[in-house]
Amino acid sequence: MNSKSIYAACLFTALNICTLSARAEAQVQPQPETYSYGTHLDVSKVLSITEADGAACSVINARMTYLDSQSQEHILDYRKFSDRCNEGS
Repeated sequence: MNSKSIYAACLFTALNICTLSARAEAQVQPQPETYSYGTHLDVSKVLSITEADGAACSVINARMTYLDSQSQEHILDYRKFSDRCNEGS
């Protein structure tokens, strides 16, 4: 083997290692946290809010996915009154 082949093989190996580590970082999902009174929240941008379907005015489970001031993604589980409680009945 000549030196060009060795350099090319080393470069190819280094690029593969970098690509694999970048893919591993991209696939890491944040673990949901459960809100409790007094929990400090650093919410810069809300990405989504989902909630259980409440058939009546009741307390339901909700989940907020958001970015903090460092652009780190977080998932927060919390409890809230369903939107049916605001219908004015």
